[in-house]
Amino acid sequence: MSQMLKSSGAMAAATLTSRVLGLVREVVYAAFMGNTWVASAFTLAFQVPNLFRRLLGEGALTAAFIPIFKQKEVQNDEKEMWRTANAVISGLLVAAGGITVLAIVGISVALEVGGFKPETVLMLRLLRWMFPYMLLACLAAVLIGMANARGRFFVPALGSVLLNVVMIASVLLLAPRMGLKLEQQIFGLAIGVVVAGFAQAIFQIPGLRREGYRYAWVAPWHDPTVHKVVVKMIPGSIGVAAFQINVLVTQSFSFWFDATIVSTFNYSVRLMELPQGMFGISLATFLLPTLAGLAADNKIPEFRATLNQGLNYLTFVNLFAAAIALTLAEPIVRLLFERGIFGPDATHRVALALACLAPGLLLFSMNNILARAFYALNDIQTPMKISLVCLALNLGFALWLVRPYREAGLAAANTLSAGFNTTLLFFALRKKLTHLELTRLPQNAFTLLGAAAAAGAVGFGLYHVWDTKLGHASLAVKLGAVFVPGALAGAVYWLLAIWARVPAANEMSGLIGLKLRRGRQG
Repeated sequence: MSQMLKSSGAMAAATLTSRVLGLVREVVYAAFMGNTWVASAFTLAFQVPNLFRRLLGEGALTAAFIPIFKQKEVQNDEKEMWRTANAVISGLLVAAGGITVLAIVGISVALEVGGFKPETVLMLRLLRWMFPYMLLACLAAVLIGMANARGRFFVPALGSVLLNVVMIASVLLLAPRMGLKLEQQIFGLAIGVVVAGFAQAIFQIPGLRREGYRYAWVAPWHDPTVHKVVVKMIPGSIGVAAFQINVLVTQSFSFWFDATIVSTFNYSVRLMELPQGMFGISLATFLLPTLAGLAADNKIPEFRATLNQGLNYLTFVNLFAAAIALTLAEPIVRLLFERGIFGPDATHRVALALACLAPGLLLFSMNNILARAFYALNDIQTPMKISLVCLALNLGFALWLVRPYREAGLAAANTLSAGFNTTLLFFALRKKLTHLELTRLPQNAFTLLGAAAAAGAVGFGLYHVWDTKLGHASLAVKLGAVFVPGALAGAVYWLLAIWARVPAANEMSGLIGLKLRRGRQG
């Protein structure tokens, strides 16, 4: 049985737990603040430290550092590997700490100058509270990357579980103590974000200590490894920064045009992140150190085969998830979010945005994997250049579509630009490797697309029969409206894939059968 499937499956279990709790967090958020302008101010403020987190942590830095960390493990001893890690972490603490201090001072000065609308003032005050999260999340991302490179995926991924628990607790326990109005209570969520970032970073340390890691300050100023990481991460940083700036520009424009668009679109994105994170991100996280190790050993045929296998697994899982998100968007949103101050109008708007994002689910996940293939080959510039082109397209699409279609226009823009991104990455990688050994991928994708269409039609038809006969007044009926059509659609998809002899379906069936047999024997 594929080690990739086992490792990414184990990580997917941890990620699923985290994503489910993340979904619970969004359910709690939705009941607490709905898709109001206050919710949009919080969402927009939270995106700013996320810009720097992805710039310095999860994005370019991790992509540049992990292959070097892996090379040190293969080509040097553990002492040099850990020294390299300490040098990079020391540099990160200096850079991220400096940015945090400058940002807080700058925001404070801007608020003193004044002249902003109430919505903008609230957003800036929330941003000032949440900016330290960037430093903590960057540190957590690097520590998780180190654990992944050492072959540990499950426990590090559980750090996000702790993060979500703390953020949920901030809504239930802290927010009510901040005041009577929503504009006051929202600061409880901002404080919870910072505490959650601290908890996630601290959670990674015991596992790394068992691996032999001990932090010690290493001056980063003239360290050759730090210099190499910085040089490698600059192109990737440009791409990540361009993406985050693109998000901020489109979200800020949307906030100015209609303050409720930002929070409405954010709920649809969070729903899309559940299937994407459960398997797509888990698989991509497994593949980066794996592909980097194969590239370091110059095992190019194995590199191609591993990438091909990962893309086939991804296609099998994500096409079904996309079909469900497209056809059952409204009952899913109604079940999860429609309570408290989140009403039927918000349900309709979020569901429409989710349906527009659904066709891009496979594309978003493929882009993560293809970009990591370039990173493993020590090529960050190619995906960066492609990303810049597609971000320009996304910005154009978003500004064109947001006025007439609001959050649905933003979703459609993301899907369209993701399609261009995937196409360009495929062509560039095929040129780089000459042969990708992806001959089965288009055939399997075409077969699975037909199976997904059939499954989606079954789910859509059953939901409408259910809703016509039973409505959606009670929780039990809402649950049935999602899970009965979804389960039958899943059975149709799986059986069609097995009948068509899709390799990913057969391997996953074998893995599930093995787990069940071991469970019975145990």
